Amino acid sequence: MGVHLLSGEIPSVFSLSQNYPNPFNPSTTIQFGLPDESQVSVNVYDLLGREVSRVISDRLPAGYFAVPWNASSLASGAYFYRIVAQSMHNDGVGHTFVQTKKLLLTK
Repeated sequence: MGVHLLSGEIPSVFSLSQNYPNPFNPSTTIQFGLPDESQVSVNVYDLLGREVSRVISDRLPAGYFAVPWNASSLASGAYFYRIVAQSMHNDGVGHTFVQTKKLLLTK
């Protein structure tokens, strides 16, 4: 399991899509877009805010990406996934993108 580049297109803004399928059992896919090369982390949290999974933590080029996530070790319920992307610019000016979405695991 790893991150997959979806196309050669470069998005104009950062984005985080709703996972699919949702609800899911036990695997789902999380997609996001990066307009610049970025240090990216995607983590999953329970309803109390505890991290239950680190989906990805890596430096990625600009583009649209999909990463599969398997939650077979977790209990049914609602969870949140969050992306934090810190862009890398040659001029030293970077941007931070943070977004959170809800997902539902059903067993």
